[in-house]
Formats: sequence, structure tokens, C-alpha cells
Amino acid sequence: MFDEIPLQRPQTPLLDTINSSADLRALSEKQLPQLAAELRQFLLYTVGQTGGHFGAGLGVVELTIALHYVLNTPEDRLVWDVGHQTYPHKILTGRREQMATIRQADGLSGFPKRSESPYDTFGVGHSSTSISAALGMALANRDLDAHRKTVAIIGDGAMTAGMAFEAINHAAHTKADLLVVLNDNNMSISPNVGGLATYFSRIWASKFYTSLRESGKKVLESLPQARELARKAEEHMKGLVSPSTLFEELGFYYVGPIDGHDLPRLTHDLRNLSNVPGAKLLHVITQKGKGFIPAERDPVGYHALNKIEPKKRASVSANKIRYQDVFGNWLCYIANRDSKLIGITPAMCEGSGMVEFSRQFCDRFYDVAIAEQHAVTLAAGFACEGLKPVVAIYSTFLQRAYDQLVHDVALQNLDVTFAIDRAGLVGEDGPTHSGCFDISFLRCIPNMILAAPSDENECHQLLSTAYHYEGPAAVRYPRGTGTGVPIIAEWQRFPIGQGRQILRGKRVALLNFGVLLPEVQAVAEKYGYSVYDMRWIKPLDTQLILQAASQHDMIVTVEEGSIAGGAGAAVAEFLAAQATVKPILILGIPDKFIEHASRSQQLREVGLDRNGIEQAIAARLAKLPQPTILRVGAVNL
Repeated sequence: MFDEIPLQRPQTPLLDTINSSADLRALSEKQLPQLAAELRQFLLYTVGQTGGHFGAGLGVVELTIALHYVLNTPEDRLVWDVGHQTYPHKILTGRREQMATIRQADGLSGFPKRSESPYDTFGVGHSSTSISAALGMALANRDLDAHRKTVAIIGDGAMTAGMAFEAINHAAHTKADLLVVLNDNNMSISPNVGGLATYFSRIWASKFYTSLRESGKKVLESLPQARELARKAEEHMKGLVSPSTLFEELGFYYVGPIDGHDLPRLTHDLRNLSNVPGAKLLHVITQKGKGFIPAERDPVGYHALNKIEPKKRASVSANKIRYQDVFGNWLCYIANRDSKLIGITPAMCEGSGMVEFSRQFCDRFYDVAIAEQHAVTLAAGFACEGLKPVVAIYSTFLQRAYDQLVHDVALQNLDVTFAIDRAGLVGEDGPTHSGCFDISFLRCIPNMILAAPSDENECHQLLSTAYHYEGPAAVRYPRGTGTGVPIIAEWQRFPIGQGRQILRGKRVALLNFGVLLPEVQAVAEKYGYSVYDMRWIKPLDTQLILQAASQHDMIVTVEEGSIAGGAGAAVAEFLAAQATVKPILILGIPDKFIEHASRSQQLREVGLDRNGIEQAIAARLAKLPQPTILRVGAVNL
């Protein structure tokens, strides 16, 4: 057990010998507990040095060792769900010395990534995909007559998503040879591990029981009534001590729950289950943050860890507030004034700044777990009855509920407000969590309005405007802090579809959509350009666009979103519809996935930092015809 993050690299003599799963399998079983202790200590040290996801990895140290020890990885396939669990997996599969680069530019990804290692069989960033992907692999193995095992490891709340149960339902139908390991860290459906449960699960995983069960099936096939009696007897025995009935009714052979930190039990049961044909589910109980006392006490707070920095004097930016807290404060402010407000989130209470709202208005707060589709349609149901639902959701996770957004909310023109957090680039979490596409997929939906505030006060005000709009409305804002702009609590009634001109200049009009306004202003001030803070992506401030087009040689749009179908594209479409011919430069995120790095590095890569904006404008201006200069008395004009 540890109560502090090691600041110096610990001594890990056994772990240092493991450069592949084959090295791990060369150990004796008696050496595995020592390996687990060293792996846990090394994980604490590396995450302290780099920051990253934390608690889930500590909880699966023993499970990860057991899986690689029993299975012939990477030939046998491990498919991890919720990539937060996979730091121990990376350490044991040849990437130990690269852990210092995790979530950094050109370093290891914080999630499984197929191009990174043959051990990473499936890329994971969003949860609840493992069983579907593993089933596809298992069926492919059967079609190809490839004799390899396939295991899906699902947990950390991922079983709350409907997609997981869709896959479970289909897996049993196909009779695929698939093992699902349910890593239950007491955050979801698990019962306590008790004496009877442990006793019976040991029986169910034994070779004697499994062989007897299979041979008994053959004997009873000719005796339907006896077969049904035996099935019910087994089901009721298990139902006394475990939640097996659900999975068995879905067609899985269930074993568990077992202690997920008991290495001998894990290796024993995994070895036996790997030889049982068909669909199996092993239910293991783990403790999130296992081995680190603060994380065991507060598994939510230690879900991830920031890089441990040397102590510094208080920063002058201490008064800056995170956008998620701007939203959280706004939510409480409105809820105090409107009893119709309902707050909904799909497992993002802390990340979306809703903790205080959940405390003050617990009867109006709904955390629906990792169920984005349900969250959106639940909001639609509330709206049908005249209430005012606000859905707090990350941009990247709203992608998972697109059909519900279109058909259940927008098509019926229901009054639902979407607070879209983590819009734009998110830094170290990389492309799986970036919110690059929401502008493109939202602005094409009829009845939807969409705002992009440039600072904290605009975020607060535009949330109020969206909330008071009687229809589907969304406000997108980024991860991280604002610029320190004071927030005015009272609604300033920013009109829908109306922006503002900030700077008046010549030749170039910069139309800003979102929080890159400081960079845009700096460039404009340096060269004497005009700046317009557009505020609204849909509807556009068309009068402001026409004004900019009539008074300048070129229009430049700037957004932290995909260029394809984004705000700049909307401006270009409008000008074309007006038969207004004007050079336009669209700056945004190009048509590629932006790999993990710091957000400032990502902005620099895509040319959305101050220097990139300046250079792009200069390059485009150089291609424009130069203004004709008439000289009095000249022979040729």
C-alpha cells in the first residue's frame, strides 16, 4: 500500500525483465505477486511524472498480469474497454520505458492504439465498444479457422451503455467462442464478495463442474423435461449468491464474482474458462485506485492525475475560471430562478461542473451513466411535458447520440438546451476526445441554433439566451480556463443571430467564432485589420457578414472546429447565395485527426495560434491582385 506518489523511479528488478508477454509467461506463478507490487509502484511513479488516467489502471494490475500470463498474447486477442484501464497493459507489452512520453506529442497514446503496438488490438477512446469489437474478431477467427482466443475486458461503468448489451445479446446468438471479463470496481452492479459467492464461483470455474455440465447436456438432450429441471436448479442456485441470471438468460456461461486482486484465483479461473466453448462471462470485483490509499478513499477524485509540478508561487491567473465551472455556476443561477430546469448528464457530473447543482437540486439532477442516446431522448421526454431540460455533454460524446438529437429533439422542435463542453481541441487526450465536428454536424439540423462564445461572460450570457429559446439550442465551449473576463450574472439578452464588431480596420475582416478571439485580435491590432466577434454559428449574423464583405478586400473566418462544413463554410455558402464574390480564407481544423499533444501544440500544428493566423493571412494576401494606383500625368493608366 502506498499513500504518496513516488518522486523518484522505484527499484523494480522483476518488472525490468518484462519486455513482452512471453517474458511474463516465463515467470513462475509464485513471482506474480512481486511483479504486481512493482508494476503498481512503477505506475504510480510514471503517472506522477506525466499526468494521466490513474485509478482504473491501479485497479486492474492483477487482472492485466493474469490475462497476459494465461493467454498467448498478442496472438490471442485482448480487447480493452475504456482505455483508462490500459496503462499496466502498455507497461507489460514493451512500452515500459516510453511511459514518460504518454499523452505528449509524438509519445504514447493515453488509450489503446492499433498503430502503436500489436498488443493493442482495437483503438479505444469511447466506452462500451469492447464486446462488439471482440465478437467481430471471434467470428472472423471462426471463419478463418484461426485457433486463437478472444477476450473483451469491460468495466469502469461501460456496462451501463446499451451498446454493450446489444453485443452480449448478439454474441450468444452466434455461439461465438468469446470470453467477456466484467471488471466491476464497485461503481456499478456488483454485490459484495462473500463466502458463499466465492465458494460457488470456485465450483463453477472448476474443470470438474464444466466437464460435468457439458457431458450432462448431451445426456439430457433426449430428456427435455429433465434438461429444463436441471437448468432451473443451476439457475436458482447461482441466483442465491450472484447476479448470474441476467447474463445466463442472455446466453452466457457466467462465473463469479471473484476477487480481481487474487492472482492465483484469476489465473486458475481464466485458464479453465479459456477452454470452455461458447460465450462466457467472468465477473471480477476490483477496487479502483487499488494500492494507493488516497485513490481508494476517493476513486472519483483520483480518476485522473495531473502532472506533479514543483511548488510555485501563486499564479497571476488564479482568478481565471474553467468553462465547465462557468456552466456549473450558470446552471445553479438559473435553477434558483426557474423550477422547470432539469439537469441531465451521461456520467459527466464532475467533468461538466455539475457537482454543486447535483447537491443543491438533487431532485432535478439526472446522471444517466454512460448512455448518451438515452440522455438526449430522456431530455426530449421532459420537454414534451413542459419542463426545461439542459443536457451537459462533451462534444465528442454527443456524436454518439446524433440520431436522437435529429429525430427525437430537432424533428419535434423540442425545447432542449445542450451545453457542449470540450468543444475544439482538448490536448493530451487526443483525437478520441477532441470536439472538432460538432459545428459541422449541428448546423445542418433544422430548428437547431448554435452559439460559440469568445469568453466567460459570453458563455454565461449565451447559455441564458439558448435556455430561453423555445426550441433545440446548443452552446459550445472549450476545455480549460477563460481569459479572466468578469461574468455579469443578469441576462444581458444577447440577441440570437447577432454578433458585434470589435475592431475597425482596413483590407481584411476577421470573423471570429469562439475562444480564439485573443489571437485574432492580436493579429488584427498588429496589421490594422477589422475584427468581428460573431457569437452565433447558426443563425449567422448576415448583416455583419455583408458589411464586412462590402468594406474589405478579404474575409478571414477563424474557428476551433472542422473546416469541412464548419462556420467558415457557412459564411462562404451565404456569400455565394447572395452572389457576392469576395476572397475568403477559412481557418480551422483540417481534414485529419489531430494527435495528442498539449493544446497549444495542437493549435500551432493546425495554424490556429497567433503566428499561424498571421502567416496564413499574409500568404493569401500575396495571391490577391494588388490595388491599382493611378498616377496623374502618367501616359499609360
